[in-house]
Amino acid sequence: MTVDRGMNDRVKKLRLQSETAIPMISIERAVLMTEAYEKYEGRVSIPVLRALAFKHLMANKTICINEGELIVGERGPAPQETPTYPELCCHTLEDLQIMNDREKIFFKVSDEVKKIHSERIIPYWQGKSMRDKLINSMTSQWQDCYEAGIFTEFMEQRAPGHTVADDKIFKKGFKDFKKDIKESLASIDFYNDPQAYEKAEELKAMEICADAIAVFARRHGEKALELAKTEKNQVRRLELEKIAEVCFRVPENSPRNFWEALQGYWFIHLGVITELNTWDAFDPGRLDQHLYPFYKNEIAEGTLSKDNAKELLECFWVKFNNQPAPPKVGITLQESGTYTDFANINIGGMKVDGSDGVNDVSYLLLEVVNEMRLLQPSSNIQVSKKNPDQFIKKAAEIIREGWGQPSIFNADAVMEELIRQGKSIEDARCGGTSGCVETGAFGKEAFILTGYFNLVKILEITLNNGIDPRTGKRIGLQTGNVDELKSFNELMGAFKRQLKHFIDIKIYGNNIIEKLYAINMPSPFLSIVIDDCIKKGVDYNAGGARYNTTYIQGVGIGTITDSLSAIKHHVFENKRLTMGKLMDSLNKDFQETENIRQLLLNKTPRYGNDDDAADNIMVEVFNIFYEAVNGRKTMRNGTYRINMLPTTCHVYFGSVIGATTDGRRAGTPLSEGISPVQGSDRLGPTAVIKSAAKMDHLKTGGTLLNQKFAPGVLDGETGLEKLTHLVRSYFRLDGHHIQFNVIDAKTLRKAQKNPEKYRDLIVRVAGYSDYFNNLNKNLQNEIIERTEHKQL
Repeated sequence: MTVDRGMNDRVKKLRLQSETAIPMISIERAVLMTEAYEKYEGRVSIPVLRALAFKHLMANKTICINEGELIVGERGPAPQETPTYPELCCHTLEDLQIMNDREKIFFKVSDEVKKIHSERIIPYWQGKSMRDKLINSMTSQWQDCYEAGIFTEFMEQRAPGHTVADDKIFKKGFKDFKKDIKESLASIDFYNDPQAYEKAEELKAMEICADAIAVFARRHGEKALELAKTEKNQVRRLELEKIAEVCFRVPENSPRNFWEALQGYWFIHLGVITELNTWDAFDPGRLDQHLYPFYKNEIAEGTLSKDNAKELLECFWVKFNNQPAPPKVGITLQESGTYTDFANINIGGMKVDGSDGVNDVSYLLLEVVNEMRLLQPSSNIQVSKKNPDQFIKKAAEIIREGWGQPSIFNADAVMEELIRQGKSIEDARCGGTSGCVETGAFGKEAFILTGYFNLVKILEITLNNGIDPRTGKRIGLQTGNVDELKSFNELMGAFKRQLKHFIDIKIYGNNIIEKLYAINMPSPFLSIVIDDCIKKGVDYNAGGARYNTTYIQGVGIGTITDSLSAIKHHVFENKRLTMGKLMDSLNKDFQETENIRQLLLNKTPRYGNDDDAADNIMVEVFNIFYEAVNGRKTMRNGTYRINMLPTTCHVYFGSVIGATTDGRRAGTPLSEGISPVQGSDRLGPTAVIKSAAKMDHLKTGGTLLNQKFAPGVLDGETGLEKLTHLVRSYFRLDGHHIQFNVIDAKTLRKAQKNPEKYRDLIVRVAGYSDYFNNLNKNLQNEIIERTEHKQL
């Protein structure tokens, strides 16, 4: 596969460096954080402690300017060198060894790092990290559910995140934010406001952080001038001097041009992901709309060409790819087993006035996406009915090349979802999606994912009267022996009670965790750039954002639909099987009852084929999940919502579930996203979208639909037209999101057997793309088994 089309030599070298650097653990941040806590902990308020720790990081972390680059700054000391966050998760030496030794998603750990970690980091942080506080605060009931795989917990090793920049950081500098902070401080009523002290300490912390990020940027400028003094190449010396000029300007001041806009944002990005290891690295959101005023003006003035802009963007793209997601172990790795840190660039959509948001930078970004072909950042197009079909076709040209980007979102549905959640129409129009598929009001909302919820495991517990058959523990309600059920409705009633029981346990734990983060782990730097934290004097992690949403993600809707459909069809309607016979087959993983398994696989109404017999069950399960979660209040004065995505958790969740009544064998992956069970959609892609659209996507904060096409299906102008019509049709039915793999199973099997010959093979996994070789075998098999549509 050719990956260097259009890139100049500079970008080729930077891209190669990013792709070939070995991921490593850096101990630098952990040491600096420990120094700051040793000096300040107990002497100042917690928000100020966090701000002083951030200041210490910004003043002392290694400044890296790579050879030839134009956009500067790394999270670690060098590309692919990843820091740890001991205040959140103090890894054991065993954890470090596992990271070093594992075949997939490894991080090399030097002996020096192990020594410092053992002698300095563990003695200070063991028992004090958020991971320790979190686990120790949970009930035995919560612990049993977590260990059983009923749900996962996002904040077990990472911090709350899932927030996105809006245009304010492209219009204001941190000098301006400091003025806002001082005004908010001056407005505090110390006589009548019982929260006055807390607000003042938070605002003081923000002010410290605003100064710290300016120091960080200036240090890069000083480094650039230092390098310029010894640089023999005249062209590069001038570039270094220009880099210094830019770094002395932003983000302390507002950007004046395209280069400053990109660099200013990048420093803010690094600030957010250095302060805490937030889920879904802080991304720039509607980048084309943010950059267009700079681009338009400079093109008109003759101070910027399209080629100059593209080169800067491609250097910018490399910066994202230099930052692998911080290392994870255990269940947290299994739910998100990738180096990708989920920064997601939104392209297109609509403007704040509701008009077409596609512009020249939109198309330029698509060119960059296709030329760079990097895993990070992820990219998507936001498609509104206001956008031209040509915009979709341009993205489709990239999609059909078969490396999984960009994904496609329904901008009109996203806006309706946000309005339905209570956002203003202006904030909704300026919002979009982040991470995999999650909806939020950019720059104004903390839309935090708290963990995946295993819908299929709930059915398994229900069928076993509250007992987890894997462990023998009773962790659910005693809803009755299934062989005594008289109707399918009775089964659904038992399932509903069981699901509500486990949702209550999950939310109980979530509320404690939110409070722990609000008290112990404020993020004053992030809070500066999210409305209305400054105005309220309240931290992002404590509910300071204008909107606060807490999501629980449902996993396995295809598997549970087909499983319930099989029970209804074969036990209660056609009476081919008894529940006793069916349960006996499940307990034996269909050993000696392959005939029953084949009956379940091939004679059951299945989701994904526009068959109401199955699809109505899907809708019922969806509504049960929605009603159990939606509208409940959080500890951040926010609201619980649902979305439907798995990352890689459908593989982990499948590993803790025995055989299921849809014919699935024990331990194998569940269905992915809202996609049908792998191989069960037999009537083509149109039937799939008609089934999926029966779910009320507007009730969610995001749904994820994957489809796979054989190469050749999208060939020519006809192929592009057909894909455009498929997308438009799904979005007219209020579908939220769709994405495509364009590759055949034969190629994937070859890559599995001969990985060295397919090092550059990229596939769409869930809400992200990854190298096929980076995936574990179960996940590779799951992608291979997805239905391969041969016509459209």
